[in-house]
Amino acid sequence: MGCLVLNYTTQIYFDGETGLGADWPQGYKRERRPLITVLDRLIMRDLIKTLLAVLTVIVVIIVSRRFIKILDKAIEGQVSNETLLSILGLKMVVASISFLPAALFMAVLMVLGRMYRDQEMSSIASAGGGAGTIYRAVFLLVFPLSVVSAGLSLYVAPWAEAKTEEIMHQDEQSADIRGVAAGKFSEYSQGDLVFYVEKIGDDKKMHKVFVQQRQLNGKLATINSEAGRLAELEGGRYMILEHGERILGMPGALDYVIENFVEYAVRIEERSSVINTSREAVAMDVLWNSEVIRDVAELQRRYSIPLSMIFLSFLAVPLAQSAPRGGVYGNMTIAFLIYFSYGNLIRVSQSWVINETIPVWLGGIGVYWILALVGVGLLIKLYGWQWVMMKLREKVAR
Repeated sequence: MGCLVLNYTTQIYFDGETGLGADWPQGYKRERRPLITVLDRLIMRDLIKTLLAVLTVIVVIIVSRRFIKILDKAIEGQVSNETLLSILGLKMVVASISFLPAALFMAVLMVLGRMYRDQEMSSIASAGGGAGTIYRAVFLLVFPLSVVSAGLSLYVAPWAEAKTEEIMHQDEQSADIRGVAAGKFSEYSQGDLVFYVEKIGDDKKMHKVFVQQRQLNGKLATINSEAGRLAELEGGRYMILEHGERILGMPGALDYVIENFVEYAVRIEERSSVINTSREAVAMDVLWNSEVIRDVAELQRRYSIPLSMIFLSFLAVPLAQSAPRGGVYGNMTIAFLIYFSYGNLIRVSQSWVINETIPVWLGGIGVYWILALVGVGLLIKLYGWQWVMMKLREKVAR
């Protein structure tokens, strides 16, 4: 493995997997390192664990608040109980994609902040590692994750939004026959249709059914039957009533038609409506070929998710530095203010693009130039201006 020898000339040896050299003049960069070192795996593993934990908490909180509104619709009969779990799953997919940059930003701050507190950063620095070492480990995870998030944001999130709207639209079309519960009156079609069921069996068959339906000509039909059931027949969906009586007439008049029946079918008309597709549910190829300014702004919003992951992670590395006794969350308040400002700038920039206040290209990259400048400013504060210029000259020389 290796040994640690301390004398007047410090020499540090680690196993070959870390790639750290023995002599300080060459030190960390003397030998060629593998693609992913032990330190890289350590930081990446902590980042993944923290990212999943933070993302889970955020998604549960956000989806729970949104799901309450869907539960209200389910109670009113506008959404079926069978589709609740499907809608919940789709909402979780959309929320996970939307809040992935925030969760990654917090994960980087928490992991690196803990490393500063536990003096692990001092150990890395004493072995010849600097900011480039940390950036390397962080972006070995961030770059692949941003590519995946680009696919999720551009294709998966719109599909989930469109699927949710389709499910809710189908439920709204059949809302008039949903929510019939035993022991209570259920009113539908703006009061033109009223149901009362005394009992519903395990086989979904209704017993002691009362139906009141207002006809188009103003007459009122009142039906009492021993049993009833829903059935899909040719021409649509019907409620089939068994062994009952039907009374039809004009309220206040004396002429009524009274009929006894063994089986009577009432056709339930489905609502005819068009799906109002939101811009978040529009397919990627439609936005890409569109010249409508709102579609362009929506496309920029979708691209903002992978871009924000890269630039926020770049900013989080110097921001994570904290005093040894400052705690893991020493700079979390500043990070929250930065992310809050970034979110507002994204929304304001999108609004300005729609209103043609700023050019489209500026709305697409302006916010990220600000993040980059803030990140460079934090690096200058942390390492000094000369260090930043030296690193830039090294990159240009390559």
